[in-house]
Amino acid sequence: MDRRRFLGQAGLGIGMAALAELLQRDLFAQGTAAGIEGALPGFPQFAPKAKRVIYLFQSGAPSQLDLFDYKPQLAKVQGTDLPESIRNGQRLTAMTAAQTSLPVAQSIFKFAQYGQSGAWLSELLPHTAKIADDLCFIRSIHTEQINHDPAVTFAQTGFQLAGRPSLGAWVSYGLGTLNQDLPAFVVMITGNGQSLAERQWGTGFLPSKYQGVKLRSVGDPVLYVSNPSGFETSQRARFIEDLGKLNQLEYDVTQNPEIATRIAQYEMAFRMQSSVPELTDLSKEPEHTFELYGPDSRKPGTYAANCLLARRLAERGVRFIQLYHRAWDHHSGLPKAIRTTCQQVDQPSAGLIQDLKERGLLDDTLVIWAGEFGRTVYSQGKLTADDYGRDHHPRAFTIWMAGGGVKPGITLGETDDYGYNITADPVHIHDLNATVLRCLGIDHTRLTYKYQGRNFRLTDTGGRVFQKALL
Repeated sequence: MDRRRFLGQAGLGIGMAALAELLQRDLFAQGTAAGIEGALPGFPQFAPKAKRVIYLFQSGAPSQLDLFDYKPQLAKVQGTDLPESIRNGQRLTAMTAAQTSLPVAQSIFKFAQYGQSGAWLSELLPHTAKIADDLCFIRSIHTEQINHDPAVTFAQTGFQLAGRPSLGAWVSYGLGTLNQDLPAFVVMITGNGQSLAERQWGTGFLPSKYQGVKLRSVGDPVLYVSNPSGFETSQRARFIEDLGKLNQLEYDVTQNPEIATRIAQYEMAFRMQSSVPELTDLSKEPEHTFELYGPDSRKPGTYAANCLLARRLAERGVRFIQLYHRAWDHHSGLPKAIRTTCQQVDQPSAGLIQDLKERGLLDDTLVIWAGEFGRTVYSQGKLTADDYGRDHHPRAFTIWMAGGGVKPGITLGETDDYGYNITADPVHIHDLNATVLRCLGIDHTRLTYKYQGRNFRLTDTGGRVFQKALL
C-alpha cells in the first residue's frame, strides 16, 4: 500500500469514527431529553426497539407438549418405554429416577394451526390462538438446571447460585428510569406453587437501588409507603427532607453508595404515596378493558388483574415489569391441573398483547412468556388413557415473545419426534437474555459490573443474540 492510499483510508476511518461518536451523543441526548435518568454513559449502544420489558414468568414449568410443541407421531409409540437413544443418559430427577419404566405419553389435547403464520397451538389456549400472528414462538430453549429453584434463579440471573443481579436489575442499572415517581423495576406474584426467593428479582452485588419492588394485592400495595395514623403528608415531606440532610452528611464522610441509595429510596417512597394509589385504582378503566383481560381482572391479586396493572405500569414508563405465576408444577394429574392454569393465564396474556397493540405500546414493549424449563414426554407415575403427569425437562421447551423488535408471526426451533431433543436452532438461556438486551439496545458483553476484581455480566461468559427472532 502506497502512502497516498494509506493516508486516504486512514482519514476515512477517522471520519467514520467521529460520525459514530456524534450519532451516539445524539442518541444519548435524545434519551436524556425524553426523561431518562440514571442510564450508564454510552447506553444504549444501539437504537433500541424496546423501551421496556414485561416478563410473564410461568413458574413451575408449563408442558410444551400439551401447549405448543405438537407431536402427532407420539400416538404410534404411546405407552412404550422412552428409547435410551432418545434419552441418551440424561439425568433424571429424584421423582422419576426410581421408576421401572418411562412410558411415552402423548398429549390428550387437540392441536390446530392458527393465523396466517400457521402456528400450532393446543385447544387449551383459544385466546392465545387469536393473537398467533403477533407472537414469535421459540421451541428450542434449553437450560442446564433440572430443579425449580436453581432453574428459576438461572433464568432470572444467569447463574444457578444466589448472589447475581436479576435481569430486571441489570436493565435498570444500564438504562435508568423513565418515571421519577415509580420504581424502574416492579414485581408482582400470583398463584400457589413452587416458592420464589427475593434474590430472583434482587440486585446481587449491584447497588440495592436497582432491586425489584414488589406490589402486593392485600393492604398497602407497597409496604411502609402509607403514613402512620395521625401523620400528615406535610410532616412526612419535612421528615424526608431532614432525614436526607442527615444521610448526606454521613455520605460526605464515608462515600458509601448504599447511603446514596437510602436517600434516593426514601424520596422515591414519598413520591409513591401519590403515584401508587393512582396506579392501582382501576375504577376509570372502561368495560372493554375488563372484557379483554377476562372476569378475573376485576379481582385484585389475580394473574388477570396483574396483567392489567402491567399495562398501566408500561404506560407510566416503568422500565421492567416482572409477573410470576406459580401454577405450572404438574407432576401428576396434569390434564385436570393444566386446564385450570390455562383458564387463569390464557385470556389475560392475550388480552395484554391486544391492549398494548391497541394503545400503540406493543412496538416498543417487549413481552416474554416463559417458564424455567419444560416437561418430559414420558409420564411421571401411572399412565392411563386420560391421566398422566410429567417431570422436569431442561433439554427443550417453548416460550413466546412479542413486540419490541421481535419478528411477529413466526415459529423458530425444532425438536425430535419425541419433543425431547433439539434438532434446529438451539437457544440457551444466556442466548435468550442476550437477545432481550439487544432489543433494548444493549450489547450484552458490555453491560458489566466490577466485583471482587472481575467484570461480571448477565450472560456470564456465554450468550449470543438469536438474530432469527429479531426484525
